[in-house]
Amino acid sequence: MQTRPALTLASFLVFLFVTTMAVAQTELSRAEAFTHAVADLESAKGGRLGVAVWDTETGDRFGHRADERFAMTSTFKWVLVAAVLSRVDAGEETLDRQVRYDDSDILSYAPIAKQHLPEGEMTVAELSDAAIRYSDNTAANLLLETLGGPEGLTDYMRTLGDEVSRLDRYEPELNANLPGDERDTTTPSAMLNAMQAALVGDALSPASKKRLHDWLIRNTTGDAKLRAGLDPDWTVGDKTGSGARGASNDVAIVWHSDGGPILIAVYYSDSALSNEAQSAVHAEVGRLVTATVRHGND
Repeated sequence: MQTRPALTLASFLVFLFVTTMAVAQTELSRAEAFTHAVADLESAKGGRLGVAVWDTETGDRFGHRADERFAMTSTFKWVLVAAVLSRVDAGEETLDRQVRYDDSDILSYAPIAKQHLPEGEMTVAELSDAAIRYSDNTAANLLLETLGGPEGLTDYMRTLGDEVSRLDRYEPELNANLPGDERDTTTPSAMLNAMQAALVGDALSPASKKRLHDWLIRNTTGDAKLRAGLDPDWTVGDKTGSGARGASNDVAIVWHSDGGPILIAVYYSDSALSNEAQSAVHAEVGRLVTATVRHGND
């Protein structure tokens, strides 16, 4: 019963954004117009909404609350797999290595690890696929162990030019999202730095980067979030996350026909909305990004 008003508000915000871009271009840059539109969305929906966008073709970066800390939740898993692939590139790991585990390793959300429990082992490649495409928590924890724990992932993020993000705990404790707690947090802007280095830059070998892109593109958890609002003709790879106190996140790399990849990080916290309504906020950000890119290429 609430879908129609939500769609009406979403349509109005996009209309308002496009109109602002069209009639006030001399007064507002597209970055400023985007920021105002996201702030309006946050005001309408409640909670705290952090967004950062990087157009790697033009170098333009813009957002809202882009330098504020948010719980990473499961968005860390794409970086985790990047770190594993970096070790593969260095000859320190192999994708076909079998990692053994047992029932004591199984967490409540571990859809793929549970399937393989009778065998008691999965390859590093299978764990990576499960961690990204299904957000499998057991797979993530097993991969974290190969890095030496959460601190190893933090160290890897520093090599990507991300001086802010930090992982301190394993799944599921890292999703606590306590007020004022900097553990297991990032900022939208810092996450983009890591994304640019690993997904666009040369932090990984071409083969590893392609493999990581493929896992992100085939992610199964993000259809209702950013993907739902982005241009359907664009190719999207993303990693979602959720946690306590209304944490709902999505980070994405987007390929479109008019230029280089676009990087997007959306972190939403302190929301009283349902999970479906939180996802709709992400979709609305996707629509705003689409309108911004289209306008910039007019």
